[in-house]
Amino acid sequence: MAAPTTEEQEEFLLSCRYGDLDEVKQFIDQFGAASAAEIRDDNGNTALHMLCGNGHADVLDYLLPIIPPTLLSAGNSAQSTPLHWAALNSHLDIVKKLVQFPGGPGIDLIDNKNAAGRSPLAEAELAGWDEGAQWLVQMMKLDPGGNVKEGEVDDANDPAEGDDAPLAPEDIEIEIEDADGQMAKMRLGAQQ
Repeated sequence: MAAPTTEEQEEFLLSCRYGDLDEVKQFIDQFGAASAAEIRDDNGNTALHMLCGNGHADVLDYLLPIIPPTLLSAGNSAQSTPLHWAALNSHLDIVKKLVQFPGGPGIDLIDNKNAAGRSPLAEAELAGWDEGAQWLVQMMKLDPGGNVKEGEVDDANDPAEGDDAPLAPEDIEIEIEDADGQMAKMRLGAQQ
């Protein structure tokens, strides 16, 4: 396969940005998924940054199975990942697809910090996107000391619950450090 020209690469990124699935498919047919995975703009943004930041789930569904899973955690020049962009722009469907993609990094994506020291969760909070922040927190797990840990929910400190009794989201309150270093309390499932 021939390598795409600079103009063809720019057109591909624009197709991802604007959600033009037919153009994306045409590029993949002509140049291959490996070529698409290597393309970056002047700020280091990938095709995933473009489509995740703009909420194009159909293009994401097409590209996820054919690109390297490492692209999900690729940072741009500001070290922001596609998940950062999806969270910043309040695209819950995209956030879920990125975190839950079977071949990808999974919940580890939530811990990636950009150059400003913010995780995708912090970006969601700064954007005032409570629904997304709550979903991201629900995907995280808490260790017995109350610290955020992947994979578990702690109910050991609740005397009303048995060791194996599940907690409802509204029964969980967590503290999260925001981008300014301030501690914020959040109750899962609480409507605001």
